[in-house]
Amino acid sequence: MSKSKIQSHLEKQHIRNMAVAKKVTNSNFLNEFKEFINRGSVVDLAVGIVVGGAFTNIVNSLVNDILMPFIGLISGGIDFSHLSVTIPDALDPNHSVVLAYGNFIQNVINFFIIAFAIFLVVRLLNRARERREKLLKKTKDEEKKQEKEEIFLLREIRDELKKTSKK
Repeated sequence: MSKSKIQSHLEKQHIRNMAVAKKVTNSNFLNEFKEFINRGSVVDLAVGIVVGGAFTNIVNSLVNDILMPFIGLISGGIDFSHLSVTIPDALDPNHSVVLAYGNFIQNVINFFIIAFAIFLVVRLLNRARERREKLLKKTKDEEKKQEKEEIFLLREIRDELKKTSKK
């Protein structure tokens, strides 16, 4: 075989080896990405974001459709969002600055209402979880008590059998 053919063959083999190495590298990269995506924390985060978005709609509906009408009745329909102060520009009398502080007040009130609504939901969920845990604990305690009684009875039977076998 000539020197040029050997060199050509080696170059082709080198190119094949590089392609295989690149494929393995890409495969490792994809495997690492797959492991990253399948980790519980990433999936949990994605689920949390989706559920949070849906929960936002629920809370907004609760505030806007249920709570705010009652608050409007109690407060006499006061809407702070239109409150503002206009400050004229000293240099240009045709220009002025509007400070819409009422919008800020309305958003603060909305925040407290939403925070209170979320507090009530979380409180309800925590109470339900506590009741469930108490019920489970009570069931486990009853099972342990029943198991202790069974063991006690089995020991008594054993002891009686020992006594009768000795006679």
